[in-house]
Parts: sequence; structure tokens; C-alpha cells
Amino acid sequence: MTDPQQLLTRMLVSTINAREVESDRVSRTLHDEVGQVLSAVGLQLDVLRLDFQKQAPEIAPRTIEIQKMLDLAMSQVRTLSYDLNPAVVERVGLQNALDRLVGRTRTRYSGTLRFLFDSSIRVPLEVGNAWYKIAEHSLENALKHSGASKIELQVRPTANSIEFEIRDNGCGFSIIETKMHSSGLGLLLIEHYAAQAAIEFTISSEPGKGTVVRSTYPLSKVRPKSERKSTARSRIRNGAK
Repeated sequence: MTDPQQLLTRMLVSTINAREVESDRVSRTLHDEVGQVLSAVGLQLDVLRLDFQKQAPEIAPRTIEIQKMLDLAMSQVRTLSYDLNPAVVERVGLQNALDRLVGRTRTRYSGTLRFLFDSSIRVPLEVGNAWYKIAEHSLENALKHSGASKIELQVRPTANSIEFEIRDNGCGFSIIETKMHSSGLGLLLIEHYAAQAAIEFTISSEPGKGTVVRSTYPLSKVRPKSERKSTARSRIRNGAK
């Protein structure tokens, strides 16, 4: 008999995958079609200015002003295209992808949001993808439920591993109780992404004591994916950090 939690996780993943397919379609449309149209309009403005600058000198400053607005629109379209693309880590790298995510989050958050990333860090793409998705859900949960005045996201090297951590000083929660209700859907997805990449991760939280999401990637020689999956573990701990 299928475990209800496993069934729910599969349904959630299926929904997320469908959403990512649609996001990819919109991202490509923005980049390949809307972006090209805006570029073409900019070129036509150049031609217009060159053709009529002698007969109507006042046209030059007007077209330049319009081109500045077009440049801004093109920049916004490129940013949105990158942000919507499910393969954002593959396209811009983990550091840039997280930096964009943090930037978007800051526009909706009145507290302090710190982002620390050692630029020398390199992790496999599957780990980077998992960390990015975990960061998305963790930051969203913190904004919606924690009431935190401070959130910190760090990716840093340690003696034997690379550590990914999201910490907030919010109200905290009971992990066991949360997973029993609909508000625990985000936790199920985070567990899924960690298991998919075969990475170790923990979530530590208690009411009144904030929340810490932490994952480590060992610096030892990378083993075949099938072997890593057999030894990797994904766990959620309810209690002290």
C-alpha cells in the first residue's frame, strides 16, 4: 500500500514539474520573441534618426530618449526571463542565481536579509539546483510564517565540506505538527529535492527559537551517483540546532 506522504510528495512534484515546463515556455518566449522585437524596434529607431536628422534635428534627442526606455524594458525582460527559467543555476551559476533570488525576496521583506557566498566554491549542478530550490521554499516559508526580523543565507567552505545554510530568528515551529497539516507541503518538497540530489540536509526548529535549514556537500572525491544515493541520507530533526 502506498504511503500517503509519498503519494502527496509525488503529486506535489508532478505539479511543480508542470509549472516548471510552463515557466520554461514563458522564459523562452520572453527571451527569443519579446527580446528580439524590442531589439528590432531599437534598430529601427537608429535608422529613423539617421534618415531624418538633417531634415528634423529635433528627432535625435527624442529617439535617444525612447531608446533609453527600450533599453530598460529589454533589461527587465532579460531579468524576468532568467528568473523564470527552471535551469537558472545552469545558465548563470549558483551564486548569481541565489543573488537574484535574494534580490527578489528583499523587495517583499522589511527585515534584514544577508547573503554570504564564497566565490571560490564549486558544487555539481545537481547539488546547486537542489540548494537553489531549497532556498526558494525556505525563504518563502520564512516570509509567510516566521515573522523573522533577520534572515541569513550562507554558502561557505568548512574543513571537509561545503555548507549551505538558511537561518532565521522567527517564531519557529513544531516540525512534526507542521508536516501533519497542509502548511507542511513545503517541507515535503524540500525533502524531495535533497533526496533527489543525494545530499545530507537537516531542518531544525522549535517554537520561539527560529529555524535553521542546513545542508553539507563533502569535499571528498565525488563517487558515482548511484553509490552516493545508497549512502546519502536526508533527515529532518525536531529540536535543538
